[in-house]
Amino acid sequence: MKLKVASFNIFHCEDYLKEKIDFDAFAELISSLDADVVGLNEVHGNGDWEEYEPQAEILGAKTGYNSFFAKATELDGTNPFGNAVLTRKAIRSVEVIPIPDPEPKKYDGYYETRCVLKMKIENPDFTVLITHFGLNPDEQENAVNTILANLEEERCVLMGDLNVRPDDKALLPIRERMLDTASASDEALLSFPSDLPDRKIDYIFTSKDIKTLKVEVPDKVLSDHLPITAEIEF
Repeated sequence: MKLKVASFNIFHCEDYLKEKIDFDAFAELISSLDADVVGLNEVHGNGDWEEYEPQAEILGAKTGYNSFFAKATELDGTNPFGNAVLTRKAIRSVEVIPIPDPEPKKYDGYYETRCVLKMKIENPDFTVLITHFGLNPDEQENAVNTILANLEEERCVLMGDLNVRPDDKALLPIRERMLDTASASDEALLSFPSDLPDRKIDYIFTSKDIKTLKVEVPDKVLSDHLPITAEIEF
């Protein structure tokens, strides 16, 4: 069976160039990807601040997809922020797995609590993990360890903004167990920043029993990231 999956850091539905939240534009772009499963990063949940609306639910309603929001943290203690999924497929189960904060924190950079959204899909049955790595190496190490503890050896897709370039050693443990869909393309698949991309930090990995037929980064500038899509076959 063939499927199409996509990963997209949506920058909390803010138009990167116009600097305003635009649900209709993001829904239109997501629909244009024509993917069966879309993993989203930097998603707001329903909170106290005006701009903290249930974005996954809103996008799901506008696209006709099933949706689920996975809270990673609460900004200012009341405003949920995390990952989400939109899918045409039925969701059999879903789990939000916290990524432990490094203790002690080894670097001076910005730290933010992250999570992994783990979802099992029906017809066909497969597992999807959606995550967003922190910026510091100790955060990334904890993220990789959390992913490795929750990977399935068969029919498993991992996607997200991993905040590291392809040659970063942080990805080595994942590369030992999974395949990077980027290998199906001769392009560099640069995804950030969207208007003048100079680096690849958004990824789709699969378990080794899944074949990648095609992978691309559509040139659709809306978020500060470009989406990445992969056509896969079980």
